[in-house]
Amino acid sequence: MKLTRVKTTRTQNFFRKLLGLMMILPGIAHLTFARKEFRAQVPRWLPTDPAFMDFVVLASGLVEIAFGISLLALPKHKLKIGIVLAVFYVLIFPGNISQYTNRINGFGLDTDDKRLARLFFQPVLIFWALWACGAFNKRESLSTGHGS
Repeated sequence: MKLTRVKTTRTQNFFRKLLGLMMILPGIAHLTFARKEFRAQVPRWLPTDPAFMDFVVLASGLVEIAFGISLLALPKHKLKIGIVLAVFYVLIFPGNISQYTNRINGFGLDTDDKRLARLFFQPVLIFWALWACGAFNKRESLSTGHGS
């Protein structure tokens, strides 16, 4: 199956660009002022050595910035970017689960209820990435020769 370009609406394009900005800003925060806070989301089944945890935070920040820039600057590849971003959101979800199950405070998530509520936002981000990048648009856009 070859992924080709898809047509998206102005609304989808607006939300794709908004998501791009929303990826860049936290990515910068990973690298700068919120590094300690982001360590709260590193799953505790990974090594808990502070240097390793900091590496995970920095690496994920760079990935988020790359996604954000890609969403803004590469509209011809939005479908592929949206699908890979959705997969990224799935891959980082265990960090949110770990924060909840281990009762780790971070980003104002200082109660079990707040940490639990946070878990329900990840599916929203996954849907947003796929929808804004056209993954739910016409099925023929996923085959060869159709869509633009």
